[in-house]
Amino acid sequence: MGGISIWQLLIIALIIVLLFGTKKLRSMGGDLGSAVKGFKKAISDDEPAAKKDAEADADFDQKKLTEQQQTEQAQKSQKDKEQV
Repeated sequence: MGGISIWQLLIIALIIVLLFGTKKLRSMGGDLGSAVKGFKKAISDDEPAAKKDAEADADFDQKKLTEQQQTEQAQKSQKDKEQV
Protein backbone atom coordinates (compact mmCIF):
# COMPACT_ATOMS: atom_id res chain seq x y z
CA MET A 1 0.00 0.00 0.00
CA GLY A 2 1.75 3.14 -1.09
CA GLY A 3 5.15 1.45 -1.49
CA ILE A 4 6.87 0.75 -4.78
CA SER A 5 6.71 -2.91 -5.77
CA ILE A 6 9.33 -4.82 -7.75
CA TRP A 7 7.15 -4.71 -10.87
CA GLN A 8 6.95 -0.93 -10.78
CA LEU A 9 10.75 -0.71 -10.42
CA LEU A 10 11.20 -3.04 -13.40
CA ILE A 11 8.87 -0.93 -15.55
CA ILE A 12 10.76 2.24 -14.58
CA ALA A 13 14.10 0.55 -15.40
CA LEU A 14 12.76 -0.58 -18.79
CA ILE A 15 11.59 2.95 -19.63
CA ILE A 16 15.00 4.38 -18.66
CA VAL A 17 16.80 1.82 -20.86
CA LEU A 18 14.51 2.66 -23.76
CA LEU A 19 15.05 6.41 -23.32
CA PHE A 20 18.82 6.48 -22.88
CA GLY A 21 20.06 3.25 -24.46
CA THR A 22 22.50 0.76 -23.05
CA LYS A 23 25.67 2.51 -24.28
CA LYS A 24 24.76 5.80 -22.60
CA LEU A 25 23.79 4.03 -19.37
CA ARG A 26 27.03 2.02 -19.40
CA SER A 27 29.15 5.17 -19.79
CA MET A 28 27.16 6.97 -17.08
CA GLY A 29 27.64 3.97 -14.76
CA GLY A 30 31.39 3.97 -15.44
CA ASP A 31 31.62 7.69 -14.76
CA LEU A 32 29.68 7.30 -11.52
CA GLY A 33 31.87 4.38 -10.46
CA SER A 34 35.09 6.29 -11.09
CA ALA A 35 33.73 9.29 -9.20
CA VAL A 36 32.90 7.11 -6.17
CA LYS A 37 36.33 5.45 -6.37
CA GLY A 38 38.06 8.84 -6.46
CA PHE A 39 35.98 10.06 -3.53
CA LYS A 40 36.85 7.00 -1.43
CA LYS A 41 40.54 7.41 -2.26
CA ALA A 42 40.48 11.08 -1.26
CA ILE A 43 38.75 10.24 2.03
CA SER A 44 41.19 7.44 2.86
CA ASP A 45 44.19 9.67 2.02
CA ASP A 46 42.86 12.39 4.30
CA GLU A 47 42.28 10.13 7.34
CA PRO A 48 45.97 9.53 8.27
CA ALA A 49 46.68 13.26 8.19
CA ALA A 50 43.64 13.94 10.35
CA LYS A 51 44.74 11.27 12.83
CA LYS A 52 48.21 12.81 13.07
CA ASP A 53 46.70 16.23 13.72
CA ALA A 54 44.31 14.81 16.31
CA GLU A 55 47.09 12.92 18.08
CA ALA A 56 49.31 15.99 18.17
CA ASP A 57 46.48 18.10 19.56
CA ALA A 58 45.57 15.44 22.10
CA ASP A 59 49.18 15.16 23.26
CA PHE A 60 49.43 18.91 23.63
CA ASP A 61 46.17 19.12 25.57
CA GLN A 62 47.10 16.14 27.73
CA LYS A 63 50.47 17.68 28.60
CA LYS A 64 48.79 20.97 29.39
CA LEU A 65 46.26 19.28 31.65
CA THR A 66 48.96 17.24 33.39
CA GLU A 67 51.08 20.32 34.00
CA GLN A 68 48.05 22.20 35.33
CA GLN A 69 47.20 19.36 37.73
CA GLN A 70 50.79 19.20 38.97
CA THR A 71 50.81 22.94 39.54
CA GLU A 72 47.55 22.76 41.49
CA GLN A 73 48.86 19.89 43.61
CA ALA A 74 52.07 21.79 44.35
CA GLN A 75 50.10 24.88 45.40
CA LYS A 76 47.81 22.78 47.59
CA SER A 77 50.70 21.05 49.31
CA GLN A 78 52.39 24.41 49.87
CA LYS A 79 49.22 25.79 51.51
CA ASP A 80 49.00 22.69 53.69
CA LYS A 81 52.61 23.18 54.83
CA GLU A 82 51.94 26.85 55.61
CA GLN A 83 48.90 26.00 57.70
CA VAL A 84 50.80 23.46 59.82
